[in-house]
Amino acid sequence: MLPNTGKLAGCTLFITGASRGIGKAIALKAAKDGANIVIAAKTAETHPTLPGTIYTAAAEIEAAGGKALPCIVNVREEQQIINAVEKAVQTFGGIDILVNNASAISLTGTLETETKKVNLMMEVNVRGTYLTSKTCLPYLKKSRNPHILNLSPPMNLNPLWFKNHCAYTISKYGMSMCVLGMAEEFKGEVAVNALWPKTAIHTAAMDMLGGAGIEKQCRKTDIIADAAYCILTKPKTFTGNFIIDEDLLREEGVKDFDAYAIVPGHPLMPDFFLDLEGNTTDIKQEIYGRERTEGPSGAKASSPVAETFGIIQGAISEEFVRATQGVYQFELSGDDGGTWYIDLKTKSGSAGFGKPPVTADVVMSMSSTDFVKMFTGKLKPTMAFMSGKLRIKGNMALAIKLEKMLTKLNSKL
Repeated sequence: MLPNTGKLAGCTLFITGASRGIGKAIALKAAKDGANIVIAAKTAETHPTLPGTIYTAAAEIEAAGGKALPCIVNVREEQQIINAVEKAVQTFGGIDILVNNASAISLTGTLETETKKVNLMMEVNVRGTYLTSKTCLPYLKKSRNPHILNLSPPMNLNPLWFKNHCAYTISKYGMSMCVLGMAEEFKGEVAVNALWPKTAIHTAAMDMLGGAGIEKQCRKTDIIADAAYCILTKPKTFTGNFIIDEDLLREEGVKDFDAYAIVPGHPLMPDFFLDLEGNTTDIKQEIYGRERTEGPSGAKASSPVAETFGIIQGAISEEFVRATQGVYQFELSGDDGGTWYIDLKTKSGSAGFGKPPVTADVVMSMSSTDFVKMFTGKLKPTMAFMSGKLRIKGNMALAIKLEKMLTKLNSKL
């Protein structure tokens, strides 16, 4: 863990989305120095499923040694931003640091993304970041060491990151383009940087996206807080950078990254927008090591995919069908490709080649190689989805239930 230095003592941080998660973690880290924190977030009353409010966050910040100013701010509403900034200046005398953390997410394809979701992501991620920066900048320019930090990724133009969730990618890259433009526009006056995690971070949003057990593949928000602290204590000449948390902390001398893991030693899920080297091993040869032969109806009777579906069929039980109530269709490309299905809704269930007997609730598209990896425990469905190897259409909640099936199947494969 990165120790505090006291450098943020007396500084005023305006943090959007600071009532929970990454925003609150950054606030608490700064509070240990004795910083003033403006909690600019929407949640003023207890939410039925999300933890914390601006007031509970304020209590934690003050307990950590900082001063807190909770402000009800929906970054989609410009006047609420203006009111909070004015209140911050009246209370603390100015603003030294802006952290644009508030963000909206919908991991859906173009045809599946409702207009209201598109509007939400563009208005929160892009417009909200732009307007909050614009409103804070006149005060930031008066600070001795001003910073804007956007929680946004490096702009990786690999089509992989656009094809599965185009609207979300555009909105996050919009935040990064604010960094690119404002860093140059205000060079010498205000430092403007972006910070992004190398691996998934355990937050309420990640729980909703990944379902039960996802936390094992995540790091704590502490790693982002430590990286942000490192950036915000640098001189304003450190600007225009797209920073990955782990890379920066390694440069700062941090060696024990297990301290940031929810489950030390457990494999971690890489975050969006970061290309990783692929595994080129032919998993079909690795697992089965034999030739494929043609079977009835065009299916490969001895192929890895066919054998996997055979095992799936054998593992299906009426109890499993009652618990799942979902029909999955797989569109596989490459060797042993084609349409396959798992029916965990109709009667006692079934699995095999071709389309399901009833309309699928979830359609998953991927290569046959990655399918075998996924069903043999060598590729987590969540990781496959986040890395673009798996495309999902339909009921996301049912898609998440598939991991329960894999836990049972992996003991047989």
